[in-house]
Amino acid sequence: MEGNVVTYGLVALATLVYVLRWLKPSRSSLPDIPAVTPTAPILSFYGVFKYFTHSREMIQEGYDKYKGRAFKIPEVFRWMVIVTGPKLIEELRKAPDDTLSFEEATRESLQVDYTLGPAIHHNGYHIGIVRSNLTRNLAALFPDVRDEIVAAFTEAIPLSDDWISVPALETVMQIVCRTSNRIFVGLPKCRDLDYRKLNIQFTVDVVKGAMILNLLPTFVRPLAARIFTNVPSSIDRGMKHLEPIIRQRYQAMEEYGSDYPDKPNDMLSWFMDEAKGEEREVRALVLRILTVNFAAIHTSSMSFTHALYRLAANPEYILPMREEVESIVKAEGWTKAAMGKMRKVDSFLKESQRYHGLGAISITRRALRDFTFSDGTFIPKGEFVSAAAMPTHYDEEYYENPEVFNPWRFAEMRSEDGEGTKHQMVSTSSEYIPFGHGKHACPGRFFAANELKAMLAHVVTTYDVKLENEGVVPEPLWVARLRCSLIRSPLRAMAAQTLYHVGFWVYIAVYTVL
Repeated sequence: MEGNVVTYGLVALATLVYVLRWLKPSRSSLPDIPAVTPTAPILSFYGVFKYFTHSREMIQEGYDKYKGRAFKIPEVFRWMVIVTGPKLIEELRKAPDDTLSFEEATRESLQVDYTLGPAIHHNGYHIGIVRSNLTRNLAALFPDVRDEIVAAFTEAIPLSDDWISVPALETVMQIVCRTSNRIFVGLPKCRDLDYRKLNIQFTVDVVKGAMILNLLPTFVRPLAARIFTNVPSSIDRGMKHLEPIIRQRYQAMEEYGSDYPDKPNDMLSWFMDEAKGEEREVRALVLRILTVNFAAIHTSSMSFTHALYRLAANPEYILPMREEVESIVKAEGWTKAAMGKMRKVDSFLKESQRYHGLGAISITRRALRDFTFSDGTFIPKGEFVSAAAMPTHYDEEYYENPEVFNPWRFAEMRSEDGEGTKHQMVSTSSEYIPFGHGKHACPGRFFAANELKAMLAHVVTTYDVKLENEGVVPEPLWVARLRCSLIRSPLRAMAAQTLYHVGFWVYIAVYTVL
């Protein structure tokens, strides 16, 4: 306890010194790119403060003023350049990796070295496995996905003739965790309660740890990471669950070869086949499983929770999807092929992602060398650039009545000649970027889409759904440019907002005194 107090104090002191010496921002960098807040000293503090709680409105303001161009918004220690319009978004996603880097931007935004560990940043072999092995095996693995969805929902939401109340996000996270781990590590481990708690807590810890570390100066982060992240302890806990499984599989490989009898067809086996050198060690494999759990649980849980809220607020959407699912399942059974034919289910989920989104920006890159867009916008080495996501998804040029939630919007688009696949959930474009766009678009989106569609199909054919406060869709907390649905209670949300407000005014007071 005393050690933690000392560490907190050192972090606070180091941060204060940094603020006093360096954070008197003139905000004079990138002078040729317009800003949506004042750039003068003192006044620039207002932009930083506003960014924490009104980033979406700031990005929308910049989009409205500079559509088709770039603008900048202030983050704590830098500017974020935001590009708008299909032309610049296409240039952003086509830029070479050695010029505008997805990996370096992800490393910074997630603080990967501290929240997931340096090995994940320096060796991303798991991404190729997700992109190839997982996607290629979707049809073969779908019966397992379906089986786990049914079992998970039955346990979490028992069938009843009466209404029962369940916490949406917590319940969805449990179901997503179980279903994903049926494919990651298989039975019976995917149903182990402590194992699920570990992965869910790790997911929450990564999100919160990254948010906090991004508020601190670079030189303070190694010290602060001791408080706000817990990768080693998470691996230790994961070892207790997975080490016996991994050892058993290695033994089978030694005795019978890599294609031993009854070899599980799951993510862990694929990792063990592909890993080289130190990555073959048990601790390294456990960290990979924790990492893919973070990726799967975080985004899928938030996406499905938003969709579930929208369904509960508009129960009239249930019957059209129920009829579609029952008709297709009667002809096809519960298969991946059947999921591909459920256009209303697919459209509902895609519209939910368009309407709610996971963040205000997407396709974030860090410049590893100077880069100039075709309109002359200059991005110096070291700066960050993103595409405006929410404003794009609410632009009347691309979507009719974008402020209206239209569950069948994309199903109707797919009915047009030649548009059968362009507007399905997994498809990306410069006008639809929740999954990113281009070669770095989310590699797990094909698995995620099938999982979410199977979950929604099960819900509409098994349950009736309504909100506890009928017609009132819970509003998520926005912290900076992210929807923070993982802050799971009004008290925590209020505490987070208060922390930023108090911190800002302390910052202003100290600066003014000096």
